[in-house]
This record gives sequence, structure tokens and C-alpha cells, in this order.
Amino acid sequence: MFRPGFRVFDSAFRTVRNPAQFRPAKHAQSRAYRQVRFGGKNPQGAHGRFHFVSSLFRRWAARSTFYRDIGLIGLGTGGAYVYNLEEVPISGRRRFNIISPRIEAQIGAATVDEVQQQYQGQMLPDWHPSVRRVKKVLERLIPFAEEAGLHDVNWEIHVIESPEANAFVAPGGKVFVFTGILPLCEDDNGIAAVLGHEIAHVVAHHTAEKLSQAPFVLLGVLALMTFDLSFQLSSAVLNLFLSMPAGRKQEAEADQIGLMMMARACYRPEAAMEFWHRMETTGGAGPPELLSTHPSHHNREEKIREWLPRAHEQAERSDCSATSHYGEYETQAELKL
Repeated sequence: MFRPGFRVFDSAFRTVRNPAQFRPAKHAQSRAYRQVRFGGKNPQGAHGRFHFVSSLFRRWAARSTFYRDIGLIGLGTGGAYVYNLEEVPISGRRRFNIISPRIEAQIGAATVDEVQQQYQGQMLPDWHPSVRRVKKVLERLIPFAEEAGLHDVNWEIHVIESPEANAFVAPGGKVFVFTGILPLCEDDNGIAAVLGHEIAHVVAHHTAEKLSQAPFVLLGVLALMTFDLSFQLSSAVLNLFLSMPAGRKQEAEADQIGLMMMARACYRPEAAMEFWHRMETTGGAGPPELLSTHPSHHNREEKIREWLPRAHEQAERSDCSATSHYGEYETQAELKL
């Protein structure tokens, strides 16, 4: 969630991301569930399954109430879809969501418990300089998360002593930052870019949106299976043409929302672009964007460049030029404390 996620809730609702894309590290992923292949390679079995489904459909179509049934189903589905459309804060994107913030927070709590157990003994104490630094940045961002509609959140900060270049914020306001990402941030502005992105996933309720899409993905898989495709192949097709593009859209949206929040908090918005440039130069070549749930580092950098004029407008709303905070830098040596 960058996770998430919260970029963390990828297809299996994972928790932490790798240095290249802020996706879950292999050892931190949820338990892998064995995939079941329906139909196998037996052509007679596959043909029989398709024939059975086709036969059911033809019998339904032969009924005098068929068109009425289709109309009622379409009307009900369309009405439910329109009724559950909502606007994402700041970006203004319209999307379908049927998961309440309460349920989303409960899912986040389960993930938080898992991460805390996994990294028990690696959590830095509250008095540690790195924890205090992250807390200082978070406290400046929180008012603008609340301004975007994120209220009644019990924020908690956990800094994990680990070389992983990772960070995420779970629904419910639990913030996890791995010390391995701090050198890449370089200063408070870089930390604000990372935290702003991660908080943006929670502001936009991206986890709830992904869960709301699950029934459509399942229906798509079942529909493709009627065309003699295996469960794995059907899932792969839906993942390539639905889940991955949706993930890239959410990541870009979190970049945009996070950029506006950090600018409103009087952090230098160019730092977000510089952060992704460092990620590109140090992280190595990742998978092609088409095969990833995240935009490429280069594309993220370019999109942020396009959004900078609007980010500067947000900074002017906060009268950042009149404060000593705007453009504030901290040394990399301090970050290593």
C-alpha cells in the first residue's frame, strides 16, 4: 500500500510491501491457499460442464418470464450499484463501495495483530529518535486527513527495526514504518511523502473498495469458466484485465491525495517526486507496469510532476510561505539515529 495497500490489501489482503513497490514481502504475506483446478484436462468433463450450464441457460431462456427476469435482475443490480456509488475525497473519483468503515477497520485490526506478532521484539520504543521523527511528521499530516473526512481515528505509530524499505498504514490508523526506508526518505519531506501516500489509502478507503469488487471478480471467473477455462486461467485473465489496472489506479490516486495532504501540511511537494526518483535508481527494474498492481517508479514521478502546480496551490491555502516549516530539511545522519 506503495499498500495495500493500504496497499497492503492486495488480492489476498497482504500487509507489507517490498522495496520496489511497497507490496508485501514474501515472508509477510498471508498464508497461501491452495488453488483448486475445476475441470482438469479431461475434455469430456469440460464439455459436459459447459453443456450442463448451457442447458440450464436455454431452459431459463425458454420460459415466458425470461425477459422479465432479466429486466428485474438488471434493474436491481443497476439500482444497487448506483445507490452505492460514492466520491473519493480530494481526487473526486466515483466508485462502487458496499463495505462500511467499521468493517474495513476490523479487517485492518486483524492484519495489525499479525504484523505485531511477526515483528515482536523489533518495535522501537517511543523515545527513539526515529519514532519521534515519524511521529512529528504524522502529527502535521493528521489534520488534513481529518479535513478529507477521516475522523475518530486512534492513530498509533510503530517503527520496526528492519532493513526493509517499507511502510504502510492499516485501516484504523495503525502506522508501520520500517527503518530501511528512512535513508531513502532523506528528510522530513521524504517521510511526509511516504506517510502521505499511505494515509491516502486509508482516506480513500481503498481496502473497502477492493473488497466491494470481490463479487464482480468471482462472477467474472465463473463466467470465464463456462468457456472451458480453468479456475487458474480465469483468475489470471481477470487479474490482468481487472485487478491489476484497478490496483494501479488506486496507487496513482494515493500518490495524488498524499501529495495534496503533504503540501497542505507545508512539506515540500517536490520531495515526493524526488523520492520516486531515488526508488527508481536504487530499487532496480521491476516487472512491466502491465503486469503489476503498481505504476512504474518513472511514471509515478512524472504524474507527480504534473500535479505539482495544484500542490503548490494547496500549500498557499496553508500560507506555507509564511512559516518556517515549508521546505524544511533534516540531514540523513539524523535519520540514521
